[in-house]
Amino acid sequence: MLDGAVLVLCAVSGVQSQSITVDRQMRRYNVPRISFINKMDRAGANPFRVVDQIRSKLKIPAALIQLPIGAEDAFEGVVDLVRMVAVRNAGQKGIDVVESAEMSAELLAAAQAKRAELIETLADVDDDLAELFLDEQPISNVQLQDAIRRATIARRFSPVVVGTALGNTSIQPLLDAVCTYLPAPNEVAPSSLGALDVAQSGHPAVQLVPAIKAPFVGLAFKLEEGKFGQLTYVRVYQGTLARGAFLVNVRTGKRVKVPKLVRMHSNEMEEVQSVGAGEICAVYGIECASGDTFTDGASVSMTPMFVPDPVISLSIRPKGQETPAFSRAINRFQREDPTFHVHVDNESVSATRQLARIRFR
Repeated sequence: MLDGAVLVLCAVSGVQSQSITVDRQMRRYNVPRISFINKMDRAGANPFRVVDQIRSKLKIPAALIQLPIGAEDAFEGVVDLVRMVAVRNAGQKGIDVVESAEMSAELLAAAQAKRAELIETLADVDDDLAELFLDEQPISNVQLQDAIRRATIARRFSPVVVGTALGNTSIQPLLDAVCTYLPAPNEVAPSSLGALDVAQSGHPAVQLVPAIKAPFVGLAFKLEEGKFGQLTYVRVYQGTLARGAFLVNVRTGKRVKVPKLVRMHSNEMEEVQSVGAGEICAVYGIECASGDTFTDGASVSMTPMFVPDPVISLSIRPKGQETPAFSRAINRFQREDPTFHVHVDNESVSATRQLARIRFR
């Protein structure tokens, strides 16, 4: 359901095993990424080593688009290498963003060197910038920004930004980079599988149109048990989802009504009347499973998620007599997590019954 992603890395630990797993998922679903080196205020923070690890371990060209000003306890902001301005945080909890074109001679020299490295890395992956670089022509800020965006969306390059989330330092430049370099919903062409019976026989994917007035197509990608019942997160790929609308669950064929529609802000909810293509919302009162496709009647299904085979198994049984609540909980876990599988081992059941007979005798 993602059009773009931010790969969060630790400034001390660098690329870890989980980072490689996330990278593998982004490659599987062709998701462009920005790499964010977090925890710049920790002892031992070294963003330059992390950039080298991105290149060597994740095998993707990467370069800093921000130069950190200081590190560890002395970390105070970044230099934007595209616009060549220093960005610092001030005020309570760093809520005020202060930009300045003035910087020390030492910091300016380091920024110019890293900007040259950025241009050289981009020249290897972007033809338009390569021509300017080889002809030794001056490269403007707009040309550099456009080259970063093209290479990022094409998944040939990952811009790297730095900051510390806990200290709220250089987080606003990260959000600006998301808006500037990652694709908008209308720049990504999502695809469905067509009719279910046709899709399973190998029919080619059907391109969806991220337009508000098109027939509705949405994907339920996350379930959460809330105080008002099951909260279903839905990504709208096509059309408009409105409160009170009737939808069809393509997997089950059931027709359901949308009683309540909310937009999530962290753990806060904002009740809305409708959401359009490219947006993510949450719906109360709909029973479904993770990965279900909803439409307004069209028989199409979104490309199913890749679900790895489970690697850990565990035998469980309720303490005492099994109750309906136990079965409901197991069913809810299966709806929320497609990697969670449950089956009854007949051999174990037979052995348990035999043991019960022996004890009874």
